[in-house]
Amino acid sequence: MKDLIITNKILNWYDINKRSLPWRNKVSQEKKQYFTLVSEFMLQQTQVATVIPYFNRFIKNIPNIEKLSKYNDRKLIKLWEGLGYYSRVKNLKKTAQIIVKKFNKKIPRDFYELKSLPGIGDYTASAISAIAFNKPIVPLDGNIERVLKRYLYLKKQSQIKKEFLQDQKKIFGTSTKRSSDYAQALMELGALICKPTNPTCNKCPLSNNCKAFKNKNFDLVKLKKINKETYYKLNVYKKNNQYLLIKNNKFNFLKNLNIFPMDQLNNPKNFDKDLNFKISNMNMNIKIEYKKKHNFDKNINWINPAKLENYVLPTFTKKIIKFLESQK
Repeated sequence: MKDLIITNKILNWYDINKRSLPWRNKVSQEKKQYFTLVSEFMLQQTQVATVIPYFNRFIKNIPNIEKLSKYNDRKLIKLWEGLGYYSRVKNLKKTAQIIVKKFNKKIPRDFYELKSLPGIGDYTASAISAIAFNKPIVPLDGNIERVLKRYLYLKKQSQIKKEFLQDQKKIFGTSTKRSSDYAQALMELGALICKPTNPTCNKCPLSNNCKAFKNKNFDLVKLKKINKETYYKLNVYKKNNQYLLIKNNKFNFLKNLNIFPMDQLNNPKNFDKDLNFKISNMNMNIKIEYKKKHNFDKNINWINPAKLENYVLPTFTKKIIKFLESQK
């Protein structure tokens, strides 16, 4: 009975307060499933506000799964450019190709079949199952985790591990008739009310029973992560005011995209970095060296810094080019 009360409170709040998002538009079931697939790939590690214009442009150019499966790779990367984590869009196309070939152009409803597709893990499979297929699953994203941590006042490292949170989310119950709405309602509650800082508890449907609210302590404990310190020498070759880039088949990050030639160094002494980037769990320290002659014979491109928007480049490379240009 308690689960039902929580569920109804959250759904009632959602009906009044939900945002109008393009992937929530009223469309056919087939389109809803496709919209959910695309949006969930885009929303991996990216904020809703950032995703909206990309999603609209993507759907306008690629309106269905079959077109996605055949879409030109260069144009596809260009549509994604700026969202980062390019492996997502490559996996999205691979997934579309498998769906067309193996599943008769229909996104599979089975959780494990979904998980077998490239780029789809436990969370994305759960989100698609709930949102696209109305299955009574609560996907545990960052927003829902935050609500759960505050509602139950989880402060210990052992309490904020995924396994523990997965078990504790049962406190929210499920909605058999409105599973799609309920999954989105919980996410929305975290995004709009139970924000990382300054939560607006006076508007929250759960505040009466929220332990963080009772304790007036909304601080969130994070899992202790260690960012790996890495060191790179980045080689700059310039000719006729153009920079040489190579197709990256050397490093696991930004795979098959254009980057500057780089070499990883192991614990160098007295490393005087020029740039620093955080990619995934890496803290990248970069030293720039200008070189005159190169020995690359294939997979190279010469890039005019004045025409950056004409190229398909990761943000990482663009930032380096802009830095180099600022040092003139």
